[in-house]
Amino acid sequence: MKIGVIGTGYVGLVVGAGFAHSGNDVVCADIDEEKIRRLNDGEIPIYEPGLETLVAENLAAGRLQFTTDVADAVRRSRILFIAVGTPPGEDGSADLQHVLAVARAIGQAMDGERIVITKSTVPVGTALRVREAIEAETSHPVHVCSNPEFLKEGAAVEDFMKPDRVVLGVEDAAVGEELRELFGPFVRTGNQFLLMDIASAEITKYAANAMLATRISFMNMVADLCERTGASADHVRLGLGSDPRIGPSFLFPGIGYGGSCFPKDVQALMRTLEDHGLDAGILRAVEGVNRRQKSFPLRVLVDRFGEDLTGRTVGVWGLAFKPNTDDMREAPSLVTIEGVLSRGGRVVAHDPVAMDEARRHHFGDRITYAPTNYDALEGADALVLHTEWHPYRRPDFARMRASMRGNLVIDGRGIFPVERMHDHGFDYVGIGRSPVASP
Repeated sequence: MKIGVIGTGYVGLVVGAGFAHSGNDVVCADIDEEKIRRLNDGEIPIYEPGLETLVAENLAAGRLQFTTDVADAVRRSRILFIAVGTPPGEDGSADLQHVLAVARAIGQAMDGERIVITKSTVPVGTALRVREAIEAETSHPVHVCSNPEFLKEGAAVEDFMKPDRVVLGVEDAAVGEELRELFGPFVRTGNQFLLMDIASAEITKYAANAMLATRISFMNMVADLCERTGASADHVRLGLGSDPRIGPSFLFPGIGYGGSCFPKDVQALMRTLEDHGLDAGILRAVEGVNRRQKSFPLRVLVDRFGEDLTGRTVGVWGLAFKPNTDDMREAPSLVTIEGVLSRGGRVVAHDPVAMDEARRHHFGDRITYAPTNYDALEGADALVLHTEWHPYRRPDFARMRASMRGNLVIDGRGIFPVERMHDHGFDYVGIGRSPVASP
């Protein structure tokens, strides 16, 4: 099939490369000339395991192309995916200006019937606005559909190639069958292919992310109770997760969620509910718990050392909001580091892939970037673990203790064994774990 993808961000790149890999002819368009130049040279602007190889293979095979000519991409394609950003506005609602600009460009360039699919995360009713924007520019027939993405950063290629479900909102049955053929290679092992009305598909994406965010905040609330009562959140989590009606996913207490999806999607769904006269109280509570969790490490540091952190050095393990990505959007590490710096403290940080991102877009030279995680501990009064990268999970605890000036370890993801931390002389603070006093 002839496919065009407008937008070469995180979603657009994975979608374009994934469809090309299944034998389609794909052209990805973006108005960012520098990004397109780099992509044509095989340079990937984001860190996503497996994506660089996927793009290179399909570029070499001629199935994947990149261009700044959006109109040409429209004319060369039967099916068009809109995959541009929908950043949150000041009121939390999704900003649709880029989506609607692409819709108008598609309408202006169409030379025949097209299927246009919104892949961007958009609020209910957006497909109608996309249709109106396209039809205002052309007399050619257009079929607007919704295909929300469920790609996890750090596992996006695998998620696209082997999705647990494909959700498609369509109005025309024949178009639905054409798209069933397009997605056929990815659901041939029985993965769910769900055809539904467009409004339901649009709501599904927001509802899914809001539900997962709710589970995280709920477990963090329970973890607070465990700390107050001497219970173990680890044990409670296992008890909850063993119930088949609940399951174990997204029940790990920690310092909150971040990234490009959960924070903005929760806010956008709240705004949509309120716009329709509905109470978004549950989601306001979810967001409130998450804000408190992000400030947890800083609260512990202030409790131990006081408001003035002058002369204190804090080691940081993990900058990205989750492992296997360099994405720092809404990352808890931002709250900790800015809080330490504003109180006069020094930060030495390590992350396997996100240090360049931190230097370019967040901290510059205000913090020190350590070549290894152990280097981040030299002379540190405290360590804060933000991201559960695999190399951090079972480090050399004796080496850690010998490197640090102090002994405070704030485990934001609950990955260190409590008794071993105690045995090595650490003042260990975990979330939902009964505090182990420093010997």
